[in-house]
Amino acid sequence: MAVLIYSATPGLALELITAARRIDEAIIAVSINDDSMAAALREAGARTIKINHPQLLIGDTRALAAALKQVADREQTETVFLSSDRRGKELAGRLAQAMGAGCLTDVAAVNLDAGKIECQRNALGGATIATQYVEGAQVIALRPRSYEAAGAGNGSLEEMQAEIKESGLKVVDYKPKAGDRVNIEAAEILVAVGQGLSDEEKLADVQTLAAKLGGEVACSKPVATDKKWLSEERVIGLSGKKCKPQLALLFGISGQVQFTVGIRDARVIAAVNTDENAAINYMADYIMQADLHDVINELNQKL
Repeated sequence: MAVLIYSATPGLALELITAARRIDEAIIAVSINDDSMAAALREAGARTIKINHPQLLIGDTRALAAALKQVADREQTETVFLSSDRRGKELAGRLAQAMGAGCLTDVAAVNLDAGKIECQRNALGGATIATQYVEGAQVIALRPRSYEAAGAGNGSLEEMQAEIKESGLKVVDYKPKAGDRVNIEAAEILVAVGQGLSDEEKLADVQTLAAKLGGEVACSKPVATDKKWLSEERVIGLSGKKCKPQLALLFGISGQVQFTVGIRDARVIAAVNTDENAAINYMADYIMQADLHDVINELNQKL
């Protein structure tokens, strides 16, 4: 079964190629109004279809779904992989409706078994992992960083004309996004803090430690949404970001399921907490029962 893949983000599109290769070597990658991405997809070994159309706006998921459906119809494929970021989730629903397909989002892994694409997803609020599949046509949105980006290969590049109705959206102006532009999902090292941090002023020490380690500062949800000490771009968890760093240093985090579902795929987890029975201790590779402020200060002195 040929797999059609699309993401507006180059890095995520390359991850989708890797995932699609677990299903079939016949991969059709779509690039929309982005010649540099089209070249990158071709160089990664995908048969790439480039669509350039003035009415195709990245923010108009209705128009994007219409374009992707036309590609799927032409190529006679019923399997589409998208990235499960915010826009990708919206696009997945629209495209599934247009194709008359089933849809699964936030998929962490895919595997082909007896002709069915088995998808692993969090279930019961992240307390367990369920294996699910869709009968017939399917749109699957994969969680970012679930797979490595595809390497070099021998692909091809062709252009396709899409019929797109005039968009109801009009771009009036572009403005930079306010607040953090951090991408904790891409960080190899994370220094995360929870409600055990005594006050906002102590964040300076946390930021210093993260900078010395070459990492990023992250947090549990209450630190951002309740206390407003950090932006929501830094939240790890079910309603935040799912991260897969090489090293996660967790300070003053109890380890509720809502948080752990976003960090359990880290290669190494070290937790510092005064509570010896904290839930986070059951998943951490290294545990230190101590005051997090003392540990952070000592690390900053040693590094």
